[in-house]
Amino acid sequence: MFHHPVRHVTFDALDPYRVAVFWSAVTGFPLHPDDKEGDDEVLLAPGPEQPGVPGLLFVRVPDAKTVKNRVHLDIQPSAGTRDETVARLVELGARLVDDRRDPDGVLGWVVLADPEGNELCIERSAGERGAG
Repeated sequence: MFHHPVRHVTFDALDPYRVAVFWSAVTGFPLHPDDKEGDDEVLLAPGPEQPGVPGLLFVRVPDAKTVKNRVHLDIQPSAGTRDETVARLVELGARLVDDRRDPDGVLGWVVLADPEGNELCIERSAGERGAG
């Protein structure tokens, strides 16, 4: 049986560099050293300490996003809490799309959109899951 690992998750973008900078803050993946502002493609690649984890590739397209994504990334914070992560990403340019937290704030997730409107969900951190 053949297995085909995912090499990249690719995002269309009007401004690949700007969106990549945002996602670098989300994931901690560094921008590829050859990529710079104005490039038509910008890559975020996880380090060798994360083998098998796909990179995020941002490719310039001429048209803006117009409908809901059919695929999105669910983010589980590795440090801090879900709510701290949501606040940090909103400060970096994310927009709140839908608050799916339970009324007590313990369970659930938050749907955000990146600076070009791509949705992402922020889940509870591993620490919060262990405490619950």
